[in-house]
Amino acid sequence: MTPIYIIEENRPRLLLFFAGWACDETPFRRYRPRGMDYMVCYDYRTLEMDTAFVARYEEIHVVGWSMGVWAASRVGHLLGENVRTRVALNGTPYPVDGRRGIPPATYRGTQEGLSGASLHKFLRRMCADSAAFRDFLSVTPRRPLEELRDELESVARTDASLPAPRWEWTEAVVGMDDRIIPPANQLVAWHEVGTPVRTEPWAHYHEPMFHYYLQDRWTSD
Repeated sequence: MTPIYIIEENRPRLLLFFAGWACDETPFRRYRPRGMDYMVCYDYRTLEMDTAFVARYEEIHVVGWSMGVWAASRVGHLLGENVRTRVALNGTPYPVDGRRGIPPATYRGTQEGLSGASLHKFLRRMCADSAAFRDFLSVTPRRPLEELRDELESVARTDASLPAPRWEWTEAVVGMDDRIIPPANQLVAWHEVGTPVRTEPWAHYHEPMFHYYLQDRWTSD
């Protein structure tokens, strides 16, 4: 796992964001939470994470998106007692699951058929429309395809070898226009563990969603 600071000003609070598959920090550099340090984590080929930074903060607020919800669920227990809020956006703790995540056939198809063209289609499907897709392309990550294929393989293999995650989320947000992780599966996952759920008419990648949860939510604190 790769953690990178976007804001490092030795503030007492940290916003810790777990991005999705195929991401790096690029799409999320534009957000500026007020009065907080801000770190983005990505690349889940391994869940190894140096958590020495945790001791610097009085409060940590976690936001996970897409595959980042799974990653945060797996490493959240390492973040200590100062985690105050945990918000899951368009994801579940179960990455490959016919009822609670991405259906296995869909996941395998993405992994086995990964190419420049198929990645382009995947990214287009994340977005609600052409305008949203153009916006994403202006900040899209540029990671090698082989790395992304390895990430998919590692997530599935690691998840299958571990017991069910126990980390509790404060809130889950489900975009009902999500064409990556079926909204019905997301709802099943969160209802099973008793996490409060809010539904919105959003696609999987919805810039105003990030703008709120990675910036505007913190402007009044």
